This record gives sequence, structure tokens and C-alpha cells, in this order.
Amino acid sequence: MGPAAVLDLYRAKGWTIATAESCTGGMVGAALTDIAGSSDVFERGFVTYSNAAKTEMLGVGADTLQAHGAVSEEVAREMAEGALTHSPAQVAVSITGIAGPGGSEHKPEGRVCFAIAGQGATLTETVDFGALGRTKVRRAATDHAIALLAIRASA
Repeated sequence: MGPAAVLDLYRAKGWTIATAESCTGGMVGAALTDIAGSSDVFERGFVTYSNAAKTEMLGVGADTLQAHGAVSEEVAREMAEGALTHSPAQVAVSITGIAGPGGSEHKPEGRVCFAIAGQGATLTETVDFGALGRTKVRRAATDHAIALLAIRASA
């Protein structure tokens, strides 16, 4: 399901969306706002690339970052829940990952953690897209976040 269909689902429910993005740098927000009329559904986006931004803008705990690292489901959860706390949106999706190049044995290139909060329990997941290259990992992460938004609105 594409961004236009997601916007239609949220519009029909009267819900708005916030995004909390790290490795995608605002690509989910851009995909949604590429659609004319998206302003009634897309409330705001947080691009929190640095750990300091995650803490200052979204309230991600320094202890969470220390214990789990920025690329973790725990941080993704706090990012999504923080986006809800710092906005009037009903649903928030977050993304934090390693787009590449690089990575480590424990957190390889292409690993991306997601969370979706609001209108039900916060759900988290990790997807290993593989070492596709920076552009393809970011695009795949964007598409996956939009799919998570669709699933939440369809539930």
C-alpha cells in the first residue's frame, strides 16, 4: 500500500500521523507529504539523527541509549512514544538503523529497528534488509514504515 492509500485510511479514521526518523532522515515524512492534501493527516516529523536529538526532542532516555545503542527496538519504542508525547498525533512511527556503509558484527549494515505507537499497544520489530547500499536500505526502511502505518490503520 502506498502513501496515498495510507493517508486515505488515516483520513477516514480522523487520525493524524507523526514520524520519528533517524537513518531515513525524513524520507517517510517526505513520502507522505509528496501527496497533495496530506496536511490534514501528516501532523509533524522529527528527524533525530544524533543521540542528543533523540533525547532532547523525543525524550529517549540516555540510559536506554547507553544500554542498547541507538539501533535497538528499545530506542525505536521510546522514539515513537516520544513523538506521540510531543505532538497531538494519534499514531507515530519510528525508524532507527544502520543504512551503511559499515556496521558491525552485532549490528550489521542494513539492520533497521521500527516502532509504531498509538491506537493500541506499541509494537517494535527489527528488519535486516542486508547490505543493499545506503540508498536502497533507506528506501526499504521508508517503505516498511509506510506499511506499518497501513497495518495500524487497518487493525
